[in-house]
Amino acid sequence: MVKYPFTMNDTYRFTIALIYDFDGTLAPGNMQEYDFIPAVGKSNKEFWTEANSLAEEQDADMVLTYMARMIQSAKSKGLSLRREAFQESGRKVALFRGVKEWFARINRYGAERGIRILHYINSSGLKEIIEGTEIAREFRKIYACSFLYDVDGIAYWPAVAVNYTNKTQFIFKINKGVESVSDSKLVNRYIPENERPVPFSRMIYVGDGTTDIPCMRLVKNYGGHSIAVYNPEQKGAHKEMASLIQDNRVNHVCPADYSEGSKIDTLVKLIIDKLDLDEKLQKRETIF
Repeated sequence: MVKYPFTMNDTYRFTIALIYDFDGTLAPGNMQEYDFIPAVGKSNKEFWTEANSLAEEQDADMVLTYMARMIQSAKSKGLSLRREAFQESGRKVALFRGVKEWFARINRYGAERGIRILHYINSSGLKEIIEGTEIAREFRKIYACSFLYDVDGIAYWPAVAVNYTNKTQFIFKINKGVESVSDSKLVNRYIPENERPVPFSRMIYVGDGTTDIPCMRLVKNYGGHSIAVYNPEQKGAHKEMASLIQDNRVNHVCPADYSEGSKIDTLVKLIIDKLDLDEKLQKRETIF
């Protein structure tokens, strides 16, 4: 029997994983735009244009070039590159309506039915900034970009770079209960589907755009549920997201409003109810 980093609690019948992108999904815009980019004296357009232009010039990954620009820009302004400085930036990040209360409410809804809800981040943003947000404690694991730090605690090189395609690796890690980013053994080991801590069918992926499409499509195709969210204050955003349903890439589209009674609140609870009934029916089938 494979031993996993976490085990099922006997008080729960099974586990559901709610997996979120961060930028544009739980928070409007990009996390660097709240504090870091203004601190280095650039406009949002200037910073992203520089990072993306560097990627085009060098034929490089855009995630790696934005991380390089963060280090270069901070150094040029004499700003701290310590983990604590990035976490401090995270304290400035604003969240969509209802996000702060969302986790406790959904956890309670699952627990009342004997279901454990685990929340994960799967983001191309910076892990250190997410760690500084007021909701960081809600997540079982934050899979995101991060830096290597030298003996003085100064960021000097990317440790993890998460782009739109390699995001999918973390779906498989969650499926098999592998929480270490560096682990490449257990995640590639054959494990029967019924022994995996979180089957794909019990995953709900929430994302906001093109970088999430591979993950949303993967979860949907394996029997889980994918939800595309959009900023309700952004004109035309709903129409753009609706095309993802037409293209068979997601199951649902909702505004990024996580307050009680909102569309996504009702939808996620319905999915939990469905998975609850599916498990009960499956048990009856095995009995008879």
